[in-house]
Amino acid sequence: MPRAILSVHDKTGLVEFARGLHDLSWTLIASGGTAQLLRQNKIPVTEVADYTGSPEILGGRVKTLHPAVHGGLLARATEADHAELLKLGWDYIDLVAVNLYPFEQTIAKPNVTFDEAIENIDIGGVTLIRAAAKNHQRVTLVCDPADYAAVLTELQGGSVSDETRKRLAVKGFASTSGYDAAISAFLSPDSALHVSAYPAQSLRYGENQHQSAMLYSFEPGVGPLGGKVLQGKELSYNNLLDLDAAWKGAVSFEKPTICIVKHLSPCGIASASDLVTAFKAALASDPISAFGGVIASNQPFDDATAEALGDLFIECIAAPGFTDDARTRLAKRKNCRLLEMPNLDIEPRFELRSITRGLLRQEVDAGDGEGGWKVVSKRQPTEAEWAALRFAWKACQHVKSNAIVFAQGEATVGIGGGQPNRVDCVRMAAERAGEKAQGAVMASDAFFPFPDSVEVGARAGIAAVVHPGGSVRDAESVAAADANGMAMVVTGVRHFRH
Repeated sequence: MPRAILSVHDKTGLVEFARGLHDLSWTLIASGGTAQLLRQNKIPVTEVADYTGSPEILGGRVKTLHPAVHGGLLARATEADHAELLKLGWDYIDLVAVNLYPFEQTIAKPNVTFDEAIENIDIGGVTLIRAAAKNHQRVTLVCDPADYAAVLTELQGGSVSDETRKRLAVKGFASTSGYDAAISAFLSPDSALHVSAYPAQSLRYGENQHQSAMLYSFEPGVGPLGGKVLQGKELSYNNLLDLDAAWKGAVSFEKPTICIVKHLSPCGIASASDLVTAFKAALASDPISAFGGVIASNQPFDDATAEALGDLFIECIAAPGFTDDARTRLAKRKNCRLLEMPNLDIEPRFELRSITRGLLRQEVDAGDGEGGWKVVSKRQPTEAEWAALRFAWKACQHVKSNAIVFAQGEATVGIGGGQPNRVDCVRMAAERAGEKAQGAVMASDAFFPFPDSVEVGARAGIAAVVHPGGSVRDAESVAAADANGMAMVVTGVRHFRH
């Protein structure tokens, strides 16, 4: 009779998997909490402590670390190994279902203590994974609940294939490698950087058709950006870059918000009390550039917003959900990809960029509050200008440097960025805004090295400005603002996005 040992922290799908094994006449062995769950669901199980004859000790720190367990896993399919096990009163263990304490999720919590982090370093689970993966020629390792169904299907057909056991073993070693890397980075942030990335999708090509490309994910078995493609052909390399930029822009706002991106640059961002109003305002910012772009929403995409797309060609839409009516309407757009995104709170803590013979790593720019903001002009911003300045400042964080954003209320009306000359970006934003620049506010991601950007903004009709300050010529920019009756606020924080 085959044996399986079950020891999991994440119990998703475990009961169904264990019941399937029991129905196939497997003997089940499980650690304390896992065994309790199976007994509650009327599934026969032997506790590890009863199987080994050794109780859990040290408050649960030692449960499965016993030669009865690891001998049963590491024994080869030879008469000599099997005879040695039987002589000791043990036998083969043929399958392991295991996953690890959530170390990375624990250290991501605000104000996590060192002791709390240490207690979430898994020892027994990692050892089970490595033992099963090493002996994968005989033992099946299941360290991801997503593999339960496929393994059961193969067992119902007779046995798990050599190919599947090897694939699952590779997943196991990748899991423990990434786990140890996270622990190492936590204990010594300046230690060697270890990155585990799992193949997620072969892309048709990269930025151009002659470049091959591949999508990797930091988590196994997840879709693009951690989401799920609901319709349309596969996302391209450029689609993924644009969607990532649009998604980060949309979820940085709390009110219903739309961010439209084209060629990695936002061309319209707007917030409103409802999504369709936000979409119309974002589109009005630059309707020409929006053609062929991508859209991200921080709210479920509804039918009114889908209808408001009109005949606008859009490559992709990312949202935390789509209403049934919106899905029905958008299904008519055969070439429009829909990407359903996970929880808005799931955000990376750092980002990597490749350079020649190396990588750059930095914390994600999560924005800043208003604690350091200071009015430096003679005129104070009006209440309406304050609201627009706050919106524009957040929006400009998602525009390529030198970033300039013109905004009316909570909507961009002109965006300029990605130029080596800041005043050229002001001119770009002014040109796109046209008459809508009258009475608008202007945000700049970095200080003004000369007063010319402020002067160009004033001629376009800008009424108030927000920027980091810190230039040796700040006084000249302030004087230009005062001369034109503009309000000026400095934040003390810059937001370059190269």
